[in-house]
Amino acid sequence: MNAFWEQMLNGPRIIAVTGHFGSGKTEFCVSLAFQLAQRTNERLAVADLDIENPFFRSRERQDALEAAGVRVYSDPFNGRNGSELQVISASVRAPLEDEGCRVLLDCGGDAAGAMILNQFKKYFHSGAYQLLCVVNPNRPGSDTADKAAEHIRSIERTTGLRVTGLVSNAHLIRQTRADDVLSGWAFTSEVAERSGVPALCACVMEPLAPQVEGHGFDVFPIGMHMRESYLDKRV
Repeated sequence: MNAFWEQMLNGPRIIAVTGHFGSGKTEFCVSLAFQLAQRTNERLAVADLDIENPFFRSRERQDALEAAGVRVYSDPFNGRNGSELQVISASVRAPLEDEGCRVLLDCGGDAAGAMILNQFKKYFHSGAYQLLCVVNPNRPGSDTADKAAEHIRSIERTTGLRVTGLVSNAHLIRQTRADDVLSGWAFTSEVAERSGVPALCACVMEPLAPQVEGHGFDVFPIGMHMRESYLDKRV
């Protein structure tokens, strides 16, 4: 087991995921949920807390996630009425209060989106959570190490929480090459130095994994669960 999976499986059970819009945070969150379901017998849940931008929503994969054994929490209608309600169901507290449940929180991409975590502050006492930030140098808001580091600091200032790990995801959808993954890891490593937050892994689509393994970082095989292409919205 590599260090990334050791942390995901044996680290704090509450795992919040954030990252700039278009960074791939929801894809990472959903992919992580599916892979956790294959690796653990724990109860698992995903809470869709992104009320800032509804274009990519983890609740869109609710049926597939629940078939895999992952409970999904979202709006008061539990994502079943086809609306884009920018509200969160009170039931989200259920997996947070369940000590036997490992829960992924799919948060908004910037400081304003992450602000929703303030509603659940009592569950985030010291050492009881992981707050991951997905870093993608191909997005305008995080295309320099300074911008990406400031993005992290703004989330910390707004939430009062510490970002605990960085996830490199230099994706260009299906045009992504091994070189993009490697340069993305180098970029995320620079962001880690500037922010003081450790870089945990690099996301890569499974066919590219053999080309980037052995380069000194943990590889996370990310899926294409949310979109076949950037404009392919499936609901």
